[in-house]
Amino acid sequence: MNREQKRMLQRQGQVGADGAASSRRATSAQDLQRRRGERTRPRQFLREVRDEMRQVAWPKRPEVINYTSIVFFVLVFMTALIFGLGAGFSKFVTFFFQK
Repeated sequence: MNREQKRMLQRQGQVGADGAASSRRATSAQDLQRRRGERTRPRQFLREVRDEMRQVAWPKRPEVINYTSIVFFVLVFMTALIFGLGAGFSKFVTFFFQK
């Protein structure tokens, strides 16, 4: 369990400060009611989204081109393979049942 998970579980009341399981249930009816009542304003939500998007490790242009070409090549290869197998099996089955 990493620090982030431990902190989240502590906030929810599932583990104590020492990491041991807590006796308090985190999903009591009062906790659920309290959580449902807390709402984030749209402005705060968008601010948090922007902050999270800044932390994303976006790929550089050469990486995107490389990944796109790999996906395209695999797509063409798999399409040709499935088409070839389908045509081959259909020829085999028609040949097998004609005799």
